[in-house]
Amino acid sequence: MAKPRPLPASIDDTEVLLREGDYLADRSLATTLFLSLKMGRPLFLEGEAGVGKTEIANVLSSTLGRRLVRLQCYEGLDISSAVYEWNYAAQMIEIRMAEAEGVSDRERLGDDVFSERFLIKRPLLHALEPDVSGAPVLLIDELDRTDEPFEAYLLEILADFQITIPEIGTISAPEPPIVIITSNRTREIHDALKRRCLYHWVDYPNTQRELDIVRLKVPGAEERLSCELVGFVQQLRSTDLFKLPGIAETIDWATALTQLDKLSLDPETVNDTLGALLKYQDDIAKIQGSEAARLLDTVNAELAAAGTAG
Repeated sequence: MAKPRPLPASIDDTEVLLREGDYLADRSLATTLFLSLKMGRPLFLEGEAGVGKTEIANVLSSTLGRRLVRLQCYEGLDISSAVYEWNYAAQMIEIRMAEAEGVSDRERLGDDVFSERFLIKRPLLHALEPDVSGAPVLLIDELDRTDEPFEAYLLEILADFQITIPEIGTISAPEPPIVIITSNRTREIHDALKRRCLYHWVDYPNTQRELDIVRLKVPGAEERLSCELVGFVQQLRSTDLFKLPGIAETIDWATALTQLDKLSLDPETVNDTLGALLKYQDDIAKIQGSEAARLLDTVNAELAAAGTAG
């Protein structure tokens, strides 16, 4: 983790901050992120899986020198997994030991077993704790996987950044965490929660930005190969697939092809390595063979016309 540093003072500084973490953001994303940091508002990021939503929180943590607290959401997530729970086994041992020692003061015993040393802190409670490096980055990842009751509970926390534990009292954050919320939009998030946040849709990158990302993330890839594979991925996103490849898959594919010492794409290589790019058999079957050859021909024709590769 880097040495703690102040929040960016401008949109340009925000772009520089992200670039230092090897994240190439477009201007609109950098603007929304800057405003989120400046206003102290959670940033709600929606978009397809693999477009770089989660990575923003990781980059902020590393470049700002802040602790990262991640809450990975899933169906059935509840308070005991997200906020806190009591260590019931340790409490029972404490009660048995007190009984063996003849302790009969129930009120004192209750205060003891419901003290902080028996409290198991989960991500949301950890995010409210003070830190010498500054408020942590709280990543609430894939919120759309949870159910509405948890979403409503989260709304209360984001309102005041405090949590009430009946046996102890209210715990408030001395400084609100930097909150990044992501959603793959498998369901709609309630408007009430969105109103607490600044919103940004993270889209697939255009050709030039995706090429810049590949150059940055996979520096060992040949320039011709990078141009061809990015062009191929861009073509794929215009086809009717169950799951379109994100930038994460593009980087994986570029890395895989580099490991194979490929200097350029050919139909056989595309067919053999589609599993690094597409994650559903139906999609792979649809692209393999003649369709892969057709897309590759289109890419090469475009590159030749542009004089980019040849």
